[in-house]
Amino acid sequence: MLLLAVDTATPAVTAALHDGVSVIAESSRVDARRHGELLLPAVDRVLAEAGVKLDSVTAVVTGVGPGPYTGLRVGLVTAASFGSALGVPVYGLCTLDGLAYASGLDEPFVVATDARRKEVYWARYANARERVGEPAVDRPADIAESLAGLPAVGAGALLYPDAFPDARDPEYVSAGALASLAAGKLARGEEFLPPLPLYLRRPDAQVPKNYKVVTPK
Repeated sequence: MLLLAVDTATPAVTAALHDGVSVIAESSRVDARRHGELLLPAVDRVLAEAGVKLDSVTAVVTGVGPGPYTGLRVGLVTAASFGSALGVPVYGLCTLDGLAYASGLDEPFVVATDARRKEVYWARYANARERVGEPAVDRPADIAESLAGLPAVGAGALLYPDAFPDARDPEYVSAGALASLAAGKLARGEEFLPPLPLYLRRPDAQVPKNYKVVTPK
């Protein structure tokens, strides 16, 4: 087994290789505006570090979000392209689950990432492997009371300390954590999400409702 994992749902552009036992190479860089420029070089770096060729990959894992539209689609399209070119399966994982897994917490907690617009993408967890309910997007102040007393992981938690006073690392998801989570799920025969974007809200750019139609004279 050789899993290639990628994620661009947060400002972290991250890629990793996992051999079914452990992460053998990983690359991450935080840059919210250059997902498209940075992801393929990151994949090249992990392949070179591991000393393997792309055609050795047996499956691709991608974070499906939630995340901003522009960045998120970079990882998903790249994963789909690799899967198609190599003829290997592409597995989707919730990006928040990757952060939860990396936290290693064995108690109830929350994962929150920055959703912009003064909101966070968030989900509640029973422990590092078990999510409770579905991911959501809300203003931190609107959920603070219901989450009071819970540790919180992720950039969204660190950004809003009034709502998440017990904020902890990791700040961003790592492809290594996603790959390790995926390897465990494959070993147990568990199901994955389809490699489709989990946006939770509409993109900023939309076609105007009453735009002017120009017809030739």
